[in-house]
Amino acid sequence: MPLINYQQSHKINSHGLSWPELIHGTLVKRYNRFLADVKLVSGEVVTAHCPNTGTMKECSQPGRPVYLSFHDNPKRKLKYTWEMIKMPTSLVGVNTMVPNRLVKKSIKEGRVKQLKGYENIKSEVKVPGGSRLDLLLTKGENEKCFVEIKNCTLVKDGIAYFPDAVTARGRKHLVELQNLVSKGNRCVMFFLVQRMDAKTFATADHIDPAYGKEFRKAKNSGVEVMVYDVVMDLKEIILGKKIPFS
Repeated sequence: MPLINYQQSHKINSHGLSWPELIHGTLVKRYNRFLADVKLVSGEVVTAHCPNTGTMKECSQPGRPVYLSFHDNPKRKLKYTWEMIKMPTSLVGVNTMVPNRLVKKSIKEGRVKQLKGYENIKSEVKVPGGSRLDLLLTKGENEKCFVEIKNCTLVKDGIAYFPDAVTARGRKHLVELQNLVSKGNRCVMFFLVQRMDAKTFATADHIDPAYGKEFRKAKNSGVEVMVYDVVMDLKEIILGKKIPFS
């Protein structure tokens, strides 16, 4: 069994993020959102941490192939982390820690054309409203760009939807971005579709209409929207192409 330091479990290479050594299994069930029972190839059933607070609609059906990482940290109650699930049309990244790291690295490397030219990048930045936003890009003393990153796993009929559960926190982030824009800052809402089968993106008004309403208000107020998918296999995950949104 590979022993992996969790802080180094997605090693950075020249293209994207490399997965740790993955352990193949079959999903038995997901429950309490943060837990999933998985049957390994050996026949052993283990409980893995599910690092995703969403409902994971359309990508958590029992019987699907899944991939776990193993972490031999004595402070961890659960040694396994659920990283991916194999759906009929794409692998899907489950771990919500991945998008922030991948987007930050991609911006640093100039892979996001709309966000080139900034000199510094900082993670987890406190803003006046009390929230923390994922990234702050700066150039000189006055030029600032705040970026909030969301992980998207729900795709139906080629449409990627966010959110997949009611999210008061996500709505608050949209309000914070609007406040920052009103003070002269550049702000970006960045959705990373952690799968490869989306053709377009839309807010999931059928799940959280309040989020969709606030999203449109934010966009009309000057908050920029960027949606990208990924290219992924069992070795690495790389920032993919821009996805159009409605």
